[in-house]
Amino acid sequence: MDLEEVPSPVDPEVRAYVYSLVSALGGTGIDEDGRYVLGDDALACLKDLKKWLKLYDERANRLDVARCLAEANLVEGDLLEILGVWPEKATEDKIKSKIALACLELLLPLTWPIEKNDMQMTVNHHRHIPYIQLAQSSYKRAILESQSKTILRTAVRIGLPSIAIPMSERTARDEGIIKLILYLFRNLSIITTSGEGKEGPTSRSATIEAFHHQDVLALILTICSNMGEDFNTQDVVILELLFHLLKGVDPGKLFMDEAQLKKNGSNELGALLTKEKNMHRSYAKNAPSRHNRFGTMIWVKRDQPGKVSTVTGQDSMKDGQHTLNKMDQSKKYNKPKQRSREVEKANDRFDVPVSLTNNANTHLRAFVEEFLDSGFNPLFNHLRRAIEREADRVLEIHPQQFFYLISWFLEAERVRRRKKQEAEKASKNSKIAEFEADSFALIASVLTQEAFVLLNRFMQDRLDMKAWREVNAGTRCFTQILLIVQDMAVSSLEEDQEIAENIQNRIFYEETTHDRIIAILRGYKDQGFGYLDSCTQLSHVFLRMLERYSRENVDLQIRSKRRARRKRKQKAAIEGDADANANEDDVASELEDVVEAERVSGERKFDFNRFASKFMTQSCIDTFVAFTKFYNDLNTEQLKRAHRFFHRVAFKQELSVMLFRIDIFALFNRMIKGPEPLDRTFPIYGEWDELVRQLIKRMVKKMQERPELAVEMLFSKIPSTVFYLEYGYEKQTMSSKTRAPAALEVRGAMTREEQIGVVVAALHETKLDAVDWVMKVLANAATERQSWEAEAAARRADNELNAESPASETRAPSIAVTPDTEERRIAVFKDAKLRLLMNLAGFERLGIDDEPDATWIIPSAVTARQLHEAHDTVQKHRNDPVMQYGEDAMTAEEMLRRKPTEKVRRAAYDDDLSGDDGIVSDGNDDDLIFPAGGPTDTGPRSAAAALEQLKQKRRRRRTKLTSDVEDEADGLDDVTREHRRKAREATDLEKRKKIKSTEFVYDSEDDPEADRIFFEREEMRRKGHAKKVMEVLKAGLVDGKCKRKSVDEVVHPKKKSKKRKVASESKSENDEDEQIAEGSPSPRVQGLSDETDSEGDDTPLSTPLEDFPQEKALKDVPINVQASGRGGDRRKGSLSDPSGKGRSEDGVDTPVVLPSRRRNRAAMVLESDSE
Repeated sequence: MDLEEVPSPVDPEVRAYVYSLVSALGGTGIDEDGRYVLGDDALACLKDLKKWLKLYDERANRLDVARCLAEANLVEGDLLEILGVWPEKATEDKIKSKIALACLELLLPLTWPIEKNDMQMTVNHHRHIPYIQLAQSSYKRAILESQSKTILRTAVRIGLPSIAIPMSERTARDEGIIKLILYLFRNLSIITTSGEGKEGPTSRSATIEAFHHQDVLALILTICSNMGEDFNTQDVVILELLFHLLKGVDPGKLFMDEAQLKKNGSNELGALLTKEKNMHRSYAKNAPSRHNRFGTMIWVKRDQPGKVSTVTGQDSMKDGQHTLNKMDQSKKYNKPKQRSREVEKANDRFDVPVSLTNNANTHLRAFVEEFLDSGFNPLFNHLRRAIEREADRVLEIHPQQFFYLISWFLEAERVRRRKKQEAEKASKNSKIAEFEADSFALIASVLTQEAFVLLNRFMQDRLDMKAWREVNAGTRCFTQILLIVQDMAVSSLEEDQEIAENIQNRIFYEETTHDRIIAILRGYKDQGFGYLDSCTQLSHVFLRMLERYSRENVDLQIRSKRRARRKRKQKAAIEGDADANANEDDVASELEDVVEAERVSGERKFDFNRFASKFMTQSCIDTFVAFTKFYNDLNTEQLKRAHRFFHRVAFKQELSVMLFRIDIFALFNRMIKGPEPLDRTFPIYGEWDELVRQLIKRMVKKMQERPELAVEMLFSKIPSTVFYLEYGYEKQTMSSKTRAPAALEVRGAMTREEQIGVVVAALHETKLDAVDWVMKVLANAATERQSWEAEAAARRADNELNAESPASETRAPSIAVTPDTEERRIAVFKDAKLRLLMNLAGFERLGIDDEPDATWIIPSAVTARQLHEAHDTVQKHRNDPVMQYGEDAMTAEEMLRRKPTEKVRRAAYDDDLSGDDGIVSDGNDDDLIFPAGGPTDTGPRSAAAALEQLKQKRRRRRTKLTSDVEDEADGLDDVTREHRRKAREATDLEKRKKIKSTEFVYDSEDDPEADRIFFEREEMRRKGHAKKVMEVLKAGLVDGKCKRKSVDEVVHPKKKSKKRKVASESKSENDEDEQIAEGSPSPRVQGLSDETDSEGDDTPLSTPLEDFPQEKALKDVPINVQASGRGGDRRKGSLSDPSGKGRSEDGVDTPVVLPSRRRNRAAMVLESDSE
């Protein structure tokens, strides 16, 4: 059967052209003893091949030419041969120099790594890329293994003339040649072969050894040490080259000598053998023997009746637990498909460990030490500036490589210092110690404030974009900076200690840094073990350093910007813009927000316990639980890191309830008891064992207290659940109500119509629908009010026509304002501008200000004409708004301002808003208590009262002394006596609090309108009071026959005998004197005073009796009043009865008129008619 011809992956015509150029380039001949001989047009052929690669492959996005060149063996058969035959001394031959440079120009695109994602791949790419990648590996192997030809040294020789030229005199061609050779070295460092060991021909070790022997590492050191002086644009190429040389290399192993490497390898081998032994031990427990090789199948009854599960194997018959484990292993979990994520480029991964040979380790360690001593600061300082100004040569991948290299070199510096300190202790050489103390200046370029700002911005931006690999690089860098600062803090030089103190102060001062650390730890989901290791290490180091620093600096202050957000929210509420933060596209407004945030951000005292509690969340705990699941692959330092976190949660923060979960206890039990337990030879094993035992004890105790914990162990704990499990009751929280925005007003003196115009103009651009709604409400209300007014007018006309008595005027009913939509209802409460427009239009709001559902009405007092005028005014300004006001051309927004709150003038002692008793209790009550009697006691008895008060103080002092002596005699201790003294003072203080005074009474502010209303109300009360008094007097003193009665007969109908009357008068004489002296009425008129006072007013009765119609009937009616003088003597008689007997012949009481004098009862003045 004839086989069908397989079509060629490359166009035959293209293949023919390329093959012809390769053949014309040159080749080996017998006449030249097998040496390579160039063709006549070799240089032109090289240029044509370069054009084919550029014009066909790059422009057409194909790889046909590269495939043909790989099949033709151009690199190994021609290019390397041409470079190898160029002698080192033939530097003056320009033709050969051009040919060698043309060979490098062809090598660069042929070795360029191919990085395309699935969206960029075509059928042509899928067809050619695997072949080309294999070809690139063969290119690298041929370049590195050609020891006799020294291709890399030849490339260095090609670039040396351009490197020797000063930077100011170099041409673009010279800069291109330098970049050409550096990018070639970069490409060779990137090319790798999968599955190749550390001694493979294209491995990292082979690359480092070739770079060392052919002076590539020396060239890199030269360029790095002179970066910024003789080199400028080559920094990013060096960055990529160093990244691909050092990624994955362990700095700890790099600085080990041969003996230490051998010992470390033995330890690693022993650990692997121990792990394998443990695996065999756990397997041997259930391993099959020659007696149980027969098949076994059992059925396990399930909870549901008639349901069984099938389990195979004799090991399932050991016990119930093994049976259930066997069932679990047989289950299949159909994991839901997640959205496809972008696959990370393999060349950018830095968390894959790489092993080096001893020779490569030695060469790389020497290079790193020289780089730290001479090239670290110039290179990274220059790179930081380029990244900050976002230079064109800086690509998206460069910041990640920049921060990873910083972390790598800082860790290498720490390891180098530790090794030298160990060597110094062994050799007792003090000179090494002195030299080492000054070595922190070699890495100072990454410890500046500019570097911290760039690192913080990079971490925050990548965290927001969820670029986890770049966040991992920033996390590693920040961790190593913290560890370097920690080493500087314990340095022997005071200068290093001061620098470390300043750096820690700058790092810990920003609260945003604290929040970022927590966000990175909480953000772990499935980013891989590298991210998991770096985020847990950062949180561990940051917590320990911050705890130590806060303990040493008790008054540590941090800057928080949360107040700025509150201020911004309040400002948005004042303006009534519900979505004020949604439209911030204007650059000016953004700048104003930034300035405002910086202005209002303030400092507050740092509380470490409060900060540490932020780590006690389920997301942070889940991150460390996921980290601990790799316990068999973790080293001692990593196991210690996880142990310290769980210990802090359970015992330092007293939140062991957060760890009471089934999966966590199952993990801890597997670590200690197995299967596959933690190796008991680990130094950290004992601490883990003790931690697990203590957690189980607490869990059992807590479950006895809270039986609900048995259910909660199945789930994660939210804060409310944790609080309930800890204290046994739910946490009481107060829900905050939404507050209404502050009231606005229009600036300047404007009429009501002009104010409406300003508010309508302010609402015109963004909220014109609100203005239309107000107009609609006004129109409907005007129609309704006009209808009512017409009906009321018709009703009055009917009453006048029928000659009926006019009924009481009824007021128009209020009109309720109902929002048309839910958004309108919210705007009516939150939009301050809309509320101002409604108030100006005549609307009125009922209820308290902070009630969202309060009712708006149009009051009865607003007439239809006023509503029409308001509607017309709003409509006028809606159709033709005025946007600028005044000479300064102020906008409508600027014309609105916050209405100042009315401050009630109050005396310094005013305490109306205090507690129930009106006393402000601030620990100094003596300043607010008035002296007994106060300034109101200004009569003749004030001196006597003061003397009596002085006597009482002396009596109290003697009583106190007596009580103290009695207490000492009774054997009371000082505590009891102090307690009694405080009790007496508290009792006395309580009495003094009840004393009021009018010493600080003052006139209120002058308000003519308030005064007019007050006096009108007082006038009405006074007339009504006087009318009632006259009615009582008329009813009691004048009967139907105009018979007169005394006041006593009216007030006290039952007459007493004279003896009893005189006795009662003499008995109450002293009391009456005291009452008169204090301004109280005598008992004779108490009944009348009480009756008149029952109306609830103490208004002075100053209106004379002649003003009333009954004056002629009552003018001659004397009032029989007996009064006692101030001195206590009784005066009897009157002007009409000089004898003073006061009784007629028939025994009937006759009126006795006493000399007229004023009687005071509080604010009431009684005057006799004779005055």
